Amino acid sequence: MAIIHPYIHFNGNAEKAFTFYQSVFGGDFSKLMRYKDLGGTQYPISETDANRLMHIALPLAKNSMLLGSDTMEMMGKVTENDNRNAIFLAAENREEADRLFSKLSVDGSVEMPMADGPFGNYFGMLTDQFGVEWMISFEAN
Repeated sequence: MAIIHPYIHFNGNAEKAFTFYQSVFGGDFSKLMRYKDLGGTQYPISETDANRLMHIALPLAKNSMLLGSDTMEMMGKVTENDNRNAIFLAAENREEADRLFSKLSVDGSVEMPMADGPFGNYFGMLTDQFGVEWMISFEAN
């Protein structure tokens, strides 16, 4: 089966968001490219867009990465807070679920606190400070 990597678009604050995600998940960025790094392409890069992130990758686990970029001004703005897409994280244990939930919810909003759910899993939902929705779950075998 194919591996799925969530890809999040931002309006100029991708670097700030990914620095925050790095503080939550740890690790090092495996890619960080700015629009100015394109150099000599057929597409002109405005001064405003030059330092924005064209692509960033943060490995989360052995086979998963969180990916993102800033949208260029000429492409318009993305609606960061106007969707119901969520990133689902399957934690390895309750402690990891609590840790991730606690860190991701800093300056965000909790929709459903971590609790034992009706399907036998430990589950919670939140929106982080950048408007990205997260679902965190731990299910004991």
